[in-house]
Amino acid sequence: MMISAEQINYSIGNKNILNNISIQFLPGRCNLIIGPNGSGKSTLIKLLSGELDNYDGRIMYNSSDIKTFTKLKLAASRAVLSQQTELGFPMTVEEVVMLGRNPHFEFNPSKKDIEIVKEVIALLDLNSFIDRNYQTLSGGEKQRVHYARVLAQIWESPKGEQRYLFLDEPLNNLDIYYQELFLSIAVSLLNETTTLIGVVHDINIALRYADQLSFLKEGAIIKNGAPEKIVDAILIKEVFNVDTQIIAHPATGKPIVLF
Repeated sequence: MMISAEQINYSIGNKNILNNISIQFLPGRCNLIIGPNGSGKSTLIKLLSGELDNYDGRIMYNSSDIKTFTKLKLAASRAVLSQQTELGFPMTVEEVVMLGRNPHFEFNPSKKDIEIVKEVIALLDLNSFIDRNYQTLSGGEKQRVHYARVLAQIWESPKGEQRYLFLDEPLNNLDIYYQELFLSIAVSLLNETTTLIGVVHDINIALRYADQLSFLKEGAIIKNGAPEKIVDAILIKEVFNVDTQIIAHPATGKPIVLF
């Protein structure tokens, strides 16, 4: 049970964005992607999550090609926290979070849908914002609301099926406390039926949380694997063009990058 990309190529006009990407993401693991600006990280997330479909190659959810999924079936099992947090019309925080449950009911939310929304609102410390106009919130508060929406969407795994969570730079506009909360919640969801794939900018946060870390540069996978096995100063120099030292975290033994 996994997500796999097989020889993915993606272009916009004459510009190649992703080049011959082949990679697997296993459930029950924190799969993170890192790389310089413009390396194709967000584009890869959009392809893997089904937002874009005009690519060469195959993206498989277990043994099924993602292109065979209906939009509703995909929405019922896959949620994406994107970088875009703006809404063009006024809604309360509770209404925005309830949008995550839309794939699970036809007309009106059930008692279960309402309970899930209340649970994720509490989890993200949003109880005092329930009736607030979303448009009046700060950037970090909006990010928390959208994370609650995304969590509500896949809070329960479809019976007998997998669920997939995609996080595209989820830590934007967040202070340290909420950065830790976001990732700790994501990791707490992991099990044999849950696949997590995220893009982050902070190399040390990636090293702390990732079970599998993929380095992307100029649309290609430079290296992929367990952080403690692949990360060294040579790799960081190759990907980011900066000189670093790598030390072990005194408590966890995981690598830390010193600039």
